[in-house]
Amino acid sequence: MAEEQVQQQFAMQRIYTKDISFESPATPGVFKKQWQPAVNVDLNTKSDKIDDNGNFEVVLSITITAKVEEETAFLVEVQQAGIFMITGIEGEDLRRVLGTAAPNILFPYARESIDSLCVKGGFPPVMLAPVNFDALYQQALAQSQAQAAQADDGEAATH
Repeated sequence: MAEEQVQQQFAMQRIYTKDISFESPATPGVFKKQWQPAVNVDLNTKSDKIDDNGNFEVVLSITITAKVEEETAFLVEVQQAGIFMITGIEGEDLRRVLGTAAPNILFPYARESIDSLCVKGGFPPVMLAPVNFDALYQQALAQSQAQAAQADDGEAATH
């Protein structure tokens, strides 16, 4: 009796902007200052199963804050989302696909939106460096395992 091999499938269904925001509270005064900003980039991903047909929504959130002399020059927030059909992949492999492959597809769209918003806001383009989502995923996995181990140690000490 041969077991049926479940076909593994990963397919992008749709890419869309879920949320987008640009603020430049210090304009026009900030344009008179020398442009040597301190730039902070926050990156986050989340995913949700949206139906029983293997469709998942993955949202890549990027927030960039640029400050000149402690004054916020601009704040950009982009939530780039996509619907991905994933079948035949489960457990840790599914979490890895949702945390690495999908964000890798979404990132160039988010980067283009951020660049365009900054230029339209009167600022130089922000060219985000490529992101290694595999490394970020491994880092988050190691961190959650370390936290779980600490929780187990703490629980063992209290009993």
